[in-house]
Amino acid sequence: MLKIWSVEGNRQFLDGGSMFGNAPRAVWERWIAPDELGRIPLACRALLADLDGKKILCETGIGAFFEPKMADRFGVQNKDRHMLLENLKSLGVEPDEIDYVILSHLHFDHVGGLLPTYADIESGNDELLFKNAKYVVGEKALGRCEKPHPRDRASFIPGMYEKLTQSGRLLVIPDGAESHEELPKGVSFIYSEGHTPGQMLTRIQGDKASVIFTGDLIPGRHWIHLPITMGYDRYAEKVIDEKGSLYKTQDLETTYFYYTHDDHAAMSRIEKTDKGKFVPADVVEVPEGYSL
Repeated sequence: MLKIWSVEGNRQFLDGGSMFGNAPRAVWERWIAPDELGRIPLACRALLADLDGKKILCETGIGAFFEPKMADRFGVQNKDRHMLLENLKSLGVEPDEIDYVILSHLHFDHVGGLLPTYADIESGNDELLFKNAKYVVGEKALGRCEKPHPRDRASFIPGMYEKLTQSGRLLVIPDGAESHEELPKGVSFIYSEGHTPGQMLTRIQGDKASVIFTGDLIPGRHWIHLPITMGYDRYAEKVIDEKGSLYKTQDLETTYFYYTHDDHAAMSRIEKTDKGKFVPADVVEVPEGYSL
């Protein structure tokens, strides 16, 4: 049996032009209104799944680990509070109850929530959270964190590679592997290279439908449309091709796509219109104990 919940971490504001790549501002500002600095609000949303009694957390968001100046630079909201932990507890879930934390890739806005708050770190507590969980990472994404390219070096948290590899609880998924024997049956992976090498999308199969945590391949509903990509993507054309392939290989009638950065909705199905455009359908804002 599969049940899922939407769990938000700390939100942030980022430059709208960067988030929408070569889409003109006159287009994207109709979708998400920017602030006076041209930034748009973004969720850093985790997916909590209970699959046959095992608790799985897909990603941890940006967290509250940044020192104040950096937190302001990246528009981190509630920067003194670890919102992911607070919101998990509001669901009655303690961090130590999580069995697996699956990380699509290791950019700071996806793994920062593994760390305590900046105040805790300054006090000497910098140990990774979710101390009873296996940290699940793709082999290629882990390698990118160890040896980042100059273009995205700033996207990684210094010391995170060492913390993960020295934790004794790191489960590395071989490059291209669709599943792993240590994970619950029903959990599988789809790979994407356009945003960052080895990004690993998690697919969880329920009795009636499945959910795919789309990571930064489809950050939100506005990026469903094939031509819309991010300036942060390493290969925009590849992102477009990968989205098209994903839509073709999934049963769009029974698949929900889960969005980590959508400012409003957590997930939706995707439909193809008569004109060939892919659009959201059956939008779900906050799935709480949603059975699939």
